[in-house]
Amino acid sequence: MSSQNVMLITGSRKGIGRRLVEYYTGKGWQVVGCSRKSAEDFKGYRHICLDVSDEKAVKDLFAMIRKEYGRLDVLVNNAGVASMNHSLLTSMETVQKVLNTNVVGTFLFCREAAKLMKKHKTGRIVNFSTVAVPLKLQGEAIYASSKAAVVSLTQVLAGEFAEYGITVNAIGPTPVKTDLINAVPDEKIADLLKQQIIGRLGTFDDIINVMDFFLNPASGFITGQVIYLGGVSG
Repeated sequence: MSSQNVMLITGSRKGIGRRLVEYYTGKGWQVVGCSRKSAEDFKGYRHICLDVSDEKAVKDLFAMIRKEYGRLDVLVNNAGVASMNHSLLTSMETVQKVLNTNVVGTFLFCREAAKLMKKHKTGRIVNFSTVAVPLKLQGEAIYASSKAAVVSLTQVLAGEFAEYGITVNAIGPTPVKTDLINAVPDEKIADLLKQQIIGRLGTFDDIINVMDFFLNPASGFITGQVIYLGGVSG
């Protein structure tokens, strides 16, 4: 059993998820992470290889957390896949992959986390949406739709979990220099940035700032909210 705060971060092998792992383990958190591919454990961090939409694997992960740590204080649903194609060129295989990871995975982890958190009458869940939702970006129909579903899920679960002392909020980042946007043409990124009030790419520090805000003990009265970065409003 752990006397330290315990955090679970999905999609933690690289990108934003990896940066969050490094940041919070550096602050003394016990962090469990997961992704489809393996990654090395290190002090304060344990990695599990799974598909976030695999219900049995997800349940097994939470059983491990319950047994090894006895608690879960924070869930960060960071795992996500994008499809940046015109809708006429988007296959059903892509549609199913995006929805399974972004929507089904987020739901499963929220559900199982709440079962564990409610025993302690406290917990924080932070989901990831995207500015593609309020900006209604063309060429990202299924990705934006999946993340719009995450926003709705966040708001509904905030109401359902409030009686257990669990807050549920979401971050909507603007593009950050990760593998997720490496294949996006520069002109598309430039067009997106023109739609923001602050016309630059996001940074890991921008995201961490909002994450720290949601996790702050003083933020216990804040739930069902979505903060979009870059001056984009929902």
